[in-house]
Amino acid sequence: MNFKFKDIGPQLMTVITVFLVFGFFTYNAQVNMENRGIDFGYGFLSQESSFDVQFSLIEYDGSHSYFRAYLVGLLNTILVSVIGIFLATILGVIVGIARLSPNYLINRFAAFYVEFFRNIPLLLQIFFWYFAALRALPLPQDAEAMFGISFLTIKGLYVPAFIWQNFNIFFYSIVAAFIAIIVIRYRAKKLQETQGKQTPVLLISLGLILILPILSFLFGGVRLSFEIPVLKQLATTSFIYEGGVSLPPELIALALSLSLYTATFIAECVRAGIQGISKGQKEAAASIGLTPNQVLKLVVMPQALRIIIPPTTNQYLNLTKNSSLAAAIAYPDLVLVFAGTALMQTGKAIEIVSITMFTYLSLSISISIFMNWYNNKIAIQEK
Repeated sequence: MNFKFKDIGPQLMTVITVFLVFGFFTYNAQVNMENRGIDFGYGFLSQESSFDVQFSLIEYDGSHSYFRAYLVGLLNTILVSVIGIFLATILGVIVGIARLSPNYLINRFAAFYVEFFRNIPLLLQIFFWYFAALRALPLPQDAEAMFGISFLTIKGLYVPAFIWQNFNIFFYSIVAAFIAIIVIRYRAKKLQETQGKQTPVLLISLGLILILPILSFLFGGVRLSFEIPVLKQLATTSFIYEGGVSLPPELIALALSLSLYTATFIAECVRAGIQGISKGQKEAAASIGLTPNQVLKLVVMPQALRIIIPPTTNQYLNLTKNSSLAAAIAYPDLVLVFAGTALMQTGKAIEIVSITMFTYLSLSISISIFMNWYNNKIAIQEK
């Protein structure tokens, strides 16, 4: 195959220009740093951080390194992003379908929700939930127990902690259940393609997820107990709950805001995807005796997903990047812990900012790769 310069010339010139611009700024930064006596390097990551973090998924204190602080911020960012994506997806799908409901009240309520939450800036929603809603909660000593085991206070949500015995057996039962579900889904798909018979995959899957873990409790020696939060008095007017698991109000406010805000856009993606399927296909499916639920499950959604997933992927990326607004309410995410406190203590602006940018880039690319794989996986294959 013969290539002419006019075919590859613009691309080649673009690449050269990008490298020249990057090289210029890199050289300029290096000269300025040398003139000011600033050393460039990442050796500071092994130094002692000398600051604490109020919420961490791993063990951490001021004696740990800056790299450990980076991991704390990264895990906290991933935590709020995963929670936000999970809740936003569920709520977005429900609201998106509700917007197409023939019921006037449900339809209008879903439309109001979308227009209300998506037109208020996300930062203001974070401020509302943190400074207005959660700050109005009672003090720990005045909190009422929820179901007798959990407490929602101004200092956060306290829930029981799981204490496992022989957890590995329980974990293996969950893995076995998912492997069995994959096999059953594969065989059910083949059966439907060859014989046109439907298998109740959902019911079988739910049964496996319930039955196998129950068997691990009955015959595998698995035991589960709970550590209930207990109120403890620290001073005359200071109380706190000890034991269990505590979720700080910053995490609750941020996850709630991200979920409610992003769900509005996911709902519109779902609505657009469903409306993108021609009415004739729905009528044809109904004419052969399919129920409305079967039409939605077997005809509409498999085709609508290829319209829904690409824009929904963008919303997942936006949610992950919007989690950096956590610094506004002092939630210890990557930006606050690493690009904030660590940067101010070390003065390593270029190094820390570059690591932070690369981290968000890696998270976004990882989400994109997974969603593209899933999109190709569920694509309708023509034979």
